[in-house]
Amino acid sequence: CTLSFLVNKHKPWIETSYHGIMTENNDTVILDPPLVALDKDAPVPFAGEICAFKIHGKEMPFEAVVLNKTSGEGRLRAKSPIDCELQKEYTFIIQAYDCGSGPAGTNWKKSHKAVVHIQVKDVNEFSPTFKESVYKATVTEGKVYDSILQVEAVDEDCSPQYSQICNYEIVTTDIPFAIDRNGNIRNTEKLSYDKQHQYEIMVTAYDCGQKHATEDVLVRVNVKPVCKPGWQDWNKRIEYKPGSGSIPLFPSIHLETCDGPVSSLHTTIELQTNYIGKGCDRETYSEKSLQKLCGASSGAIDLLPSPSATANWTAGLLMDNNDMIFKFDGKQGAKIPDGIVPKNLTDQFTITLWMKHGPSPGLRAEKETILCNSDKTEMNRHHYALYVHNCRLVFLLRKDFDQADTFRPAEFHWKLDQICDKEWHYYVVNVEFPVVTLYMDGTTYEPYLVTNDWPIHPSHIAMQLTVGACWQGGEVAKPRFAQYFHGSLASLTIRPGKIESQKVISCLQACKEGLDINSLESLGQGIKYHFNPSQSVLVMEGDDIENINQALQKVSYINSRQFPTAGVRRLKVSSKVQCFGEDVCISIPDIDAYVMVLQANEPKITISGMDHFARPAAQFESERGVILLPDIRIVSTVTKTEHPMDLREHDRANKAVVIEEMLHNLDFCDILVIGAELDPEQECLELDHVELQGKHLDATNSTAGYSIYGVDSMHNYEQVLRQIRYRNWYTSATFDRRFRVKCSELNGRYTSNEFNMEVNILHSSNSNFMEHVNHMIVQPQFLQSVHHPEGSISAVHNSVVPSVATIVIIICVSILIFIITLGVYRIRTAHQHSSADSEGSKENEMDWDDSALTITVNPMEKYEKPHQTEEESEEEDIEDEEEDTTSAESDESEEEEEEEEEEVIVQKGDKQNPIRQEQLEWD
Repeated sequence: CTLSFLVNKHKPWIETSYHGIMTENNDTVILDPPLVALDKDAPVPFAGEICAFKIHGKEMPFEAVVLNKTSGEGRLRAKSPIDCELQKEYTFIIQAYDCGSGPAGTNWKKSHKAVVHIQVKDVNEFSPTFKESVYKATVTEGKVYDSILQVEAVDEDCSPQYSQICNYEIVTTDIPFAIDRNGNIRNTEKLSYDKQHQYEIMVTAYDCGQKHATEDVLVRVNVKPVCKPGWQDWNKRIEYKPGSGSIPLFPSIHLETCDGPVSSLHTTIELQTNYIGKGCDRETYSEKSLQKLCGASSGAIDLLPSPSATANWTAGLLMDNNDMIFKFDGKQGAKIPDGIVPKNLTDQFTITLWMKHGPSPGLRAEKETILCNSDKTEMNRHHYALYVHNCRLVFLLRKDFDQADTFRPAEFHWKLDQICDKEWHYYVVNVEFPVVTLYMDGTTYEPYLVTNDWPIHPSHIAMQLTVGACWQGGEVAKPRFAQYFHGSLASLTIRPGKIESQKVISCLQACKEGLDINSLESLGQGIKYHFNPSQSVLVMEGDDIENINQALQKVSYINSRQFPTAGVRRLKVSSKVQCFGEDVCISIPDIDAYVMVLQANEPKITISGMDHFARPAAQFESERGVILLPDIRIVSTVTKTEHPMDLREHDRANKAVVIEEMLHNLDFCDILVIGAELDPEQECLELDHVELQGKHLDATNSTAGYSIYGVDSMHNYEQVLRQIRYRNWYTSATFDRRFRVKCSELNGRYTSNEFNMEVNILHSSNSNFMEHVNHMIVQPQFLQSVHHPEGSISAVHNSVVPSVATIVIIICVSILIFIITLGVYRIRTAHQHSSADSEGSKENEMDWDDSALTITVNPMEKYEKPHQTEEESEEEDIEDEEEDTTSAESDESEEEEEEEEEEVIVQKGDKQNPIRQEQLEWD
C-alpha cells in the first residue's frame, strides 16, 4: 500500500469548460476544445493512464467514453437521439478519473470539475400548419378593402429560421384577391354580388426554410349586396345669413346601418376655420378697441397699427387690410419711432400678439425676431427681445446695472409644438420680474428653461425698438437689420406697468363662430358629448343609434358677429362604429359639407346735425367754451331689395327697394381740424372724462383733433360727441374754425360720411373788430410764422393780411382821405337802418343761420383820425422796407384794392333779418 500511494501522486487534468454543438436526431457531439485528460504520473502504468469520464447531472442524455487511456482522449455522445423541440440546450459537469495504482484500480484520483454547455441545432423537420381549418369573411360589394381577414400558420420547429412563417401564397388561380407576408387577404378589385356570391380561396404558408404547409387552408369570402351604410338626408351646402343666430346643420340626418350589429357609435363633427382670418372668425376691431371691450387695463401700445399719418412705421410692410395681418418674408423689419414705448420698462409689463409660424429652413436656423430693443449705434446689445429659435419661443430681458447688480434671470424658453404648426395662435407674455408666464390660446405655460446673466453695463447709447427683425447698430460696417422673422403677425402690443388676467386673455382670443347644440336638455339619455375650447370640434358617443340621430340633428352653427367674414367654412363628420362580436364591422363614410356664410348687407353710416353756427367771442372764451356738436345724430341704414314671387320676369327691373334702419356698434369717431392745427396756446377741444364712465369708450386729444374709440353703441357715441366743447381764449386772432367728423365700424371696414361743420366767432363791437385788424397789420411776422396745411380755411385768413398791408402801402394820401369820408357816410346810413329793426333781430342775434351768408367788409371803413396818423407813420416805414416790390405784385395789389373797396353785402338764404353791424364778420 505504501508503494501504491507513492506511485499515483497526481490528479488528472482537463479544461475548465467545454462548448459543444450537435444536430438533433444525431448522437455525435463536437466539443471545443476536444475532450482530453492529462496526468503528470505518465508514463507510469495505471497511475498515468485515464480510465473514465463521469457526467454529473440528473438524467443527462449524454455519456463520455475513453478512446485512448494513454493519451487521455475521450468522446462525448448522446445516449439516444436528441429532440430540439423538447430542449435546445444542455449544461452539466464532467470529471476525468485515472486508473489508480494497479490493475484493481485502487487509489484512483479524479480531476477538477469542468462545465460542459451543449447547443442542439434544429432540423427543418416540421411543416407549417394553420390555426384554423377554415376561415370565413363577409364583404360588401363595390368596395376595395385593405384587409378582409388574416390567416395565420405556425411551425413546431425550435429555431427561428425554421419556426417562423416567412410567406403566404394563394394557391387558387384567377381570383381577384391577394395576400401579403403577414397573411392579410384583400380584394384587388371591386366585387359584385351579381357576378359571384362566394369565393373559395386555397392558401398555403412557407417557413423561412421554404418548407410549405402539408395541407392548404380554405378561405371562404362571402359577398353581400351593397346597402350603402352611412349618413342619409343631409345637404352638402348650408347657407348662413348674418344675424341668423344658431342654425341646425343637419336637421333631418339619420344613420343607415344596413342591419349591421352596431353596439356603439362615436361621431366627430369638425368645423374647419383655420383659413379664416386668424384661425377663425374673430372681431376685427383695432387692438385698442378690443382690449377696452374685454376690460383690459388701459395703456396698451399698438406696435403694428394700420399705416397712418401718426403711425407710418408699418407703411412698408406686407399687410392684409381686412384682418390687420402683417406678413414677414425674412426681408422686412420696422423701426418703432422714439417715444412710442417707454425706454425703461418696469418689472411689470405685458406683450400680446397673434402669430402664425412654420418650421425654420435649414438645420441650424437663425433667430427670428418678433420684437427687439437693441443699441442704435456703436454696440450690439439686446436689452429685451421676443424671438423664435428652432421652434422655441424665447423672451430676453437684460436689466441695467442701475436696476440690479446681481446675477438675474435673463432668458426664458418655451418649447411648444404650436410655434411651428403653421396655424394662428394667441400669445401673451406676462412679465412680473423675475417671473415670466406665457399664455398660449388661453392656456398657461411655464418656461422649461431659464438662464441667468449679468446686468448690462450702463451707457448713453440710444436704443432702437424694432418689429420683424433686430437692429444691429454695432460690430458691422453699416448698421442694418438682422435676424429676420418668417411668418405672420397681428395685434402686437406692449403694455408697460401691468399684466393681464386670465379672463381678459380668454376674451381677446375668443372665436365668434363655432358649433353649438340646440336645447341640450332634450338630448337623449346615454349620449356623451364634448366640445374643444374653441367649439370647433364636437365629439358625440352613444349606444342607441336613434338617440345619436336626434342629437346630431340638434348640432348647429353660430356666428355672433353682426358683420361676419363671408365665405366657406368646411365641415367634416367622421364616425366609428363598434359591432357585437363581429371581426369586421360596417364603415361609415365621412360627411364633407360646408357652411356658406353670406355677405352681410353693408350699412351706410350717416352723420347729420347743424353744420354751421356762430357764437359771440365771449362764449368761446368762457371756462366751458362752446358745445361743438349739440345735435349730432348718427344713423345707420341698409338697403334691401325685395323679390315678390308674383312679379313677372319683365317686371323684375322695377323690384322694390327698402331702406331699413339698423343698430350696430361703432369703434371710433374722429373730430379732425380742417386747416391749421389747433394752437395749444390759445384754443383746444375738451371733454369731461366723466362722460366716458360706464361706456366701453376712451379718448385721445391732440392739436389735430379729438378721437373717441372703443366698441360701443351709436347712441353712446352720440352722447359723448354732444359733450365735446371748443374753447378759444384768444379769439381776436380767429374768426372761424372748421371741423370734420368721421366714424367707423370694424376698424374702417364701414365708414360714415364726412360731416363738415363750421364755427364762426362773432366779435362783440366794431372797436374790437378794428383792434383785431390793427393787430394783424402791426404783427404780420407772427401771423405768417404759423404753419397751415395747404387748402385750409386758416390759410385763407392769413392771405388777407398781406393784402391789407399792400393796400395801405399803395394808396396815396388823397385817395385814403376819400375812402375814409365815403366809409363814414355808409356806416352811418347802415347804422340808422339797423337801429330801426334792432328789436326784431336781438332775440336771435347769436344763433342766426348763415349757411348762405356772404360778408365782404372794407377794413378801412371805420378808421378814425388818430388811427390814420399812426397808420401813415407805419406806412412810411413799410414803404422803406419794401421798395423792391415787383410790378407784377403791384398790379395784383391794385386788383385786390378794387375788390376791397366794394360795399358791404349781406345775403340771407332763408331769413332776411337785418343784422347789426356788430355781428358782421369778414371772410
